[in-house]
Amino acid sequence: MTTLITTRGGTRRFGARHRWVVLSVGVGAQAGFSAMFSGIPVTAVFMRSGYHLSLGSLGLVLSCLGLGVAASDIAWGMLTDRWGDRRVLLAGLTATGALLVMMAAAVTPSENVGVALLAACLLAAGALGGSVNGASGRAVMTWFADGERGLAMSVRQTAIPAGGAVGVALLPWLAERYGFRAVYAVPAVFCLLAAAATWRWLHEPAHATAAAAPEPGPSPLRRWDVWRLALASGLLTVPQFAVLSFTAVFLHDVKGAGAALASLTVLIAQLGGGAARIWTGRRTDRRGGRRTWIRAIGTLSGVVMAAAAVLTSAPTPVTVAALALGGLLANSWHGIAYTEIAAMAGAARAGTALGLEGTACFASGFLTPLLVPVVLALASWEAVWGLAALAPLLAVPLVPGTAVTRRRRPGIAFTGR
Repeated sequence: MTTLITTRGGTRRFGARHRWVVLSVGVGAQAGFSAMFSGIPVTAVFMRSGYHLSLGSLGLVLSCLGLGVAASDIAWGMLTDRWGDRRVLLAGLTATGALLVMMAAAVTPSENVGVALLAACLLAAGALGGSVNGASGRAVMTWFADGERGLAMSVRQTAIPAGGAVGVALLPWLAERYGFRAVYAVPAVFCLLAAAATWRWLHEPAHATAAAAPEPGPSPLRRWDVWRLALASGLLTVPQFAVLSFTAVFLHDVKGAGAALASLTVLIAQLGGGAARIWTGRRTDRRGGRRTWIRAIGTLSGVVMAAAAVLTSAPTPVTVAALALGGLLANSWHGIAYTEIAAMAGAARAGTALGLEGTACFASGFLTPLLVPVVLALASWEAVWGLAALAPLLAVPLVPGTAVTRRRRPGIAFTGR
């Protein structure tokens, strides 16, 4: 199959393999943002001491990353449907990189930065970086045929834990050795490199606009089944952010462990979750049943996090194993959920649907770091991990019933469900 792409230099022809180049660009964009988004929370111990933050202030600052994404994702998705993947990714990645460069220069502990400025900068970083969620996802859905979309979207979603794993492994080490100037500068380089790759290789097919003509029916924002899947995804995200944001603090305060063990725990959750995303994406491409798998993962995630709550006072290796497995499961469902909600919306509205999905997930990223200190002040760490267990169990009945899949013609354009 040959695909025509219109660029400023004229019309160019690309073979079917170019879709993998597009996927690679989407993976790079998502990974560049995720290294910052996942890595900064794991510097929590150094951030708390360096910026002189209370636990409550730390939770507020870290929650601003998720709030920024949640507040902007629907808008970015709608802009993607209107302007296209390339423009949105270029604007968002370049702006995120520029902001992080500014933070490296002027928003470090040595500058005597207050909570308000630090929180505002992380809020802006989340809001600008959130552009990658809908834009890179829509690019993948545009280029891949239905029988490959689950795998392709899962690979793209795997960039979140994979890029996050790089951030988790690298940023705490940078914070300890070189300070927060390096913590902000390195993700800035990642984002700017991803922007350069987008400029060079990501283009929309010339027929994409025509192929993505709006279908009859309401917007995804007015469909209850779409909202149900998005809300369920938000609940499924709670244990992911609980493990990501507070494992380091829990292990430091309760177990007396260093940052290395916390990084290892989150790294296992991130990398294992990424591998599970690819496996579930490929399996559901072949056999269907994305919604059934989402429910199953939600159930398992709730059970394992409940075990982590019970094992809070157990020997450290046992507790760490439970948290790592719970985090792994909480990272494993994203690819099939994002694929499903985009397919439900159809090609012309995929960006909007993906934006809604991202908003729900990152709203949890905002609320979870705020709730954890409150629960901890009123109760205990057992209650914190218990809350992380309850949320995915509540998500299971919210997932819509099994969809009836229509047979589609192979090709780049897709028609939705």
